[in-house]
Amino acid sequence: MSLFKARDWWSATLGDGEEFDQGCLCVGDVDNSGAGHDKVVVGSYMGILRIFSPHSSTTGAGAQSQADQQLLEVQLQHPIIQVEVGKFVSCSDQLHLAVLQPRKLSVYSVSGTAGNVEHGAQYQLKLVYEHNLQRTACNMTSGPFGGATGHHSVCIQSMDGMLMFFEQESYSFGRFLPGFLLPGPLAYCPRTDNFLTVSSTRQLESYRYETLAVATDAESRQDAELPLKTGGKRLTPDWTVVLGEAALDLCIPSLSHASSSICVLGERNLYCFRDNGQIRFMKKLEYNPSCFLPYASVAEGTINLLLGNHNNMMLVFQDTTLKWAAQLASVPVAVRVANFSELKGVLVTLSSEGHLQCSYLGTDPSFFSTPKVDAREVDYEQLDAEMKTLQRVIREATRSQDILPKADTEEAVTVTTTVSSSMDTPSQALIQDIDDLPVPSVTVKVKVKSSCEMQGSKLTVSVRPPLAVSQDQFTLEPMGAGSSTVVAFSAFLNGHYPPADLSGDIAVSYSSPTGVPRVHQSRFDLPLALVCMSSSPAKSATHKITVDTNKPPVNLTAVFPEFYEKAEESDGNSLAVQFLSGARVTVLASKTSQRYRVQSESFEDMWLVIKELVQRFEHHFAQQGVKDLRHSFTGPLPLPEYFQTVDNHFQLRVSAHQYQDLLAERAVQFRAIQRRLLTRFKDKTPAPLQNLDSLLDATYHQLMALADAAEENRLLLEQAFVRLRSSTHLLVLLLSLWQGLTPDQTNILEATLLPLLQDTPTLGWEESCDAAVSHLLRSCLSRSPKDQAASLAQSAGPALGLPADTGRLKKHITLLCDRLGKGGRLSLASETNAPVPAQVQTLVRPGGVEPIAEAAGDAEDPPLAQDAAKFIKKKQPSKKAKKDKERKEAPREPSEGPLMEEDAAEEPAKERKEKREKREPKKEASKEPKGEELHCKPQCMPPCSLASLATSSSPYMPDALRRQPSGPPCHLLLFLPHRGTRNNPALGPDAALLPEGEDAERKHRVLYCSRKLLEREEQQQNRTRDYLLGSDCHVKGL
Repeated sequence: MSLFKARDWWSATLGDGEEFDQGCLCVGDVDNSGAGHDKVVVGSYMGILRIFSPHSSTTGAGAQSQADQQLLEVQLQHPIIQVEVGKFVSCSDQLHLAVLQPRKLSVYSVSGTAGNVEHGAQYQLKLVYEHNLQRTACNMTSGPFGGATGHHSVCIQSMDGMLMFFEQESYSFGRFLPGFLLPGPLAYCPRTDNFLTVSSTRQLESYRYETLAVATDAESRQDAELPLKTGGKRLTPDWTVVLGEAALDLCIPSLSHASSSICVLGERNLYCFRDNGQIRFMKKLEYNPSCFLPYASVAEGTINLLLGNHNNMMLVFQDTTLKWAAQLASVPVAVRVANFSELKGVLVTLSSEGHLQCSYLGTDPSFFSTPKVDAREVDYEQLDAEMKTLQRVIREATRSQDILPKADTEEAVTVTTTVSSSMDTPSQALIQDIDDLPVPSVTVKVKVKSSCEMQGSKLTVSVRPPLAVSQDQFTLEPMGAGSSTVVAFSAFLNGHYPPADLSGDIAVSYSSPTGVPRVHQSRFDLPLALVCMSSSPAKSATHKITVDTNKPPVNLTAVFPEFYEKAEESDGNSLAVQFLSGARVTVLASKTSQRYRVQSESFEDMWLVIKELVQRFEHHFAQQGVKDLRHSFTGPLPLPEYFQTVDNHFQLRVSAHQYQDLLAERAVQFRAIQRRLLTRFKDKTPAPLQNLDSLLDATYHQLMALADAAEENRLLLEQAFVRLRSSTHLLVLLLSLWQGLTPDQTNILEATLLPLLQDTPTLGWEESCDAAVSHLLRSCLSRSPKDQAASLAQSAGPALGLPADTGRLKKHITLLCDRLGKGGRLSLASETNAPVPAQVQTLVRPGGVEPIAEAAGDAEDPPLAQDAAKFIKKKQPSKKAKKDKERKEAPREPSEGPLMEEDAAEEPAKERKEKREKREPKKEASKEPKGEELHCKPQCMPPCSLASLATSSSPYMPDALRRQPSGPPCHLLLFLPHRGTRNNPALGPDAALLPEGEDAERKHRVLYCSRKLLEREEQQQNRTRDYLLGSDCHVKGL
């Protein structure tokens, strides 16, 4: 006996072929027996009304039969939409039954007469009053509208969005909901006197009863944008909450007078709101719900919910916590909680087929008692051995356990694809010939084998344009375990340009036996002979690419046998293929070396041939047992040809945007002319058209011409993108052969240069590729850890859009190839570069990131030595401390007066000196060599001797510093000359140490940099400056 299974207390099957929904069930003391025992009222779409009084079937010999437990069954004329129990009669406090039909609301009284014989009591259904509806009803709700006491009113929602209010025997008023499209669930909140519904806009809306009462009369449905025809206020909701999904049911449990909760059951979520629209909690469901019922909880401030789903489960939640789960016999569409004479809190569920069940949770008490066993002595040695064995098993299981659960080794579905080795006869292609060449087709067979039961399986085939298939979707028959099915289709070329990829994808979607949707994917490759045919070799061509191998030359006849079947001369050293809609590609094999040249008049058409050549060589040598085959490419990268393809694609994109703008302008003009003509035609006084008809006709012809041109440009853009994909694939292959990239690195490079499978109007290849390449240049291909840290600190850039030109993209791709050629390696791991120094971290802040260096010849700067870094990082004394020290060391004069006057005039003298320097910039520039002066601040670098500098191992230290003996204190002064000072004769091969003069501006010795620093490029000079900036140094231009 399962613990998580609902125990069946009473059940019944209602009718045959009848249908039921969530409003067809209610419980209550409908016959006013006075004992407080509920009766079950069920109405069906067939118009049959039934009332039951369930009793347990295990109460003894005097148990009633199921026929006696059915109190009443009445056939009504129309389908029953909803049944409710309440005080619907004004002159009575008893409960009555309200039955909603499509065009009628009927209120009945149920009374029973005790029998004098064994047949039992007799029940009757009497009609108290009814309302004929002018509109088709959808659902209803009841309650004490407007704060009334002692009786209930009824609100009915029609299919066209009208709320009709009935106060017992009389009709009150009707109101149309604003913006209505489809009806949703309806509920009434007694505490706030609000009506709640979920509109077709997928939002929860609340309307006050007072607002509904004073709103405009709903004699006819009016547009919300039109002015009101009668007096009253426009109906607006009190508050709204966006759900984002359709609602299945809406319920407001009455838990306390202080607050009330609004529970909404969505298609995938369960919501709970306060009565003011604030959300209390939300639960995401992992199954398809069918019904729910909130009820009071024993814990204060919480709500208990019964939730049924389509897996025949009844779940019990306390807020969002699952407390219990029970298996039912069928899928419930309505659930209620009832109190019967023998059992309280019984779950009453109703299925759509009419299975009515009363059940309870838990298990039946078991009266089985375990028999006594004879006591025997305990064998402790055996227990110890068993304990050790179990502990060893636990340790092995714990040691080998993975964090993530292991996937099933055996797939539920196996897809096998077989491509025919010969072309179809006759061809199934839609285009019979291209340039007088027949278009072949090839048959592909797909075998789907299932290891379990599969329902609703679908097979989808996808190929890249211009390839096409004869049928791209198949609906598979239901398959059992071990069964298989085979489908076949034909693939062919359906465009006037060669494809960029000969592979296709197959996706099989199915549902597992437990109802979980799954998808199995497979890939197949089409033969090269599908898009080209053999031809005579060409002696010369515009584009040539040479591929080297490390193995002896191979006879091309053995590698491409399908292209030598009809060839008369098959020397094996040359092969030529003619694309059906492209250029001729020739493959030439060297007789003496291991080189193979591929040449053609079209750059992008060589891609498929080179790819096929490399793959077939690998397959050919793998069959011979050779494992050390290597391909290489030593020629220059064909970047100019590739950039020409990029420019062609970009110009077509620009033309597409221009066509869109022109179409928008002509469309605005066309509508304006139409409005003018319409005004003239509506005018009672005839007026001349003033050639507006001619202008309308001319604008129409312009629109049609622009639309045709835009469509033609779109087709050319699709063709250009396919050619761009072919060129990019070829460039990626050449880069991988050039640098020997691993498959993972090749995949990274391909994802960078081909981020999109197809252009879109909002996002194109140029901006996507530029962003991806820039990321690589700032991350794994950065020149130093500082660049990588700067890229990580960059804030989100502007949104991607069509660039002004392709210059930036070309520079970045050129820089990418150059850095790969200099040893850069592609990796997505953050450990590829060295850790970021602490000095660089201070520079990494938003707005302080410098752009990528565009020079392709930049070399990696060696890092600063550890001793020099320690020396630069030392804490330095302040300027005031140094001045005091200099004054103490200076020889004292006989008189103190001149010193005091000099100190007093020091600040004005400095100001005059700064003004004089500003007035004479050219004069100062003529005295000093052009460059940038890097001064260390006094607090950054203390006075030092040349001997201490000579001990540094920094590569930036000039030889003059290392040879000079110790001397007086000095500061390090480096000149970074511009390009114009590279051949300056004033700067010798070694730096000269200038003697200390009497000028106050030159208190320290000056060191000129060596010739090695002069030969560095401008970008390397910026790198040196930036690194010194990271050590808190100060830059000052001379």
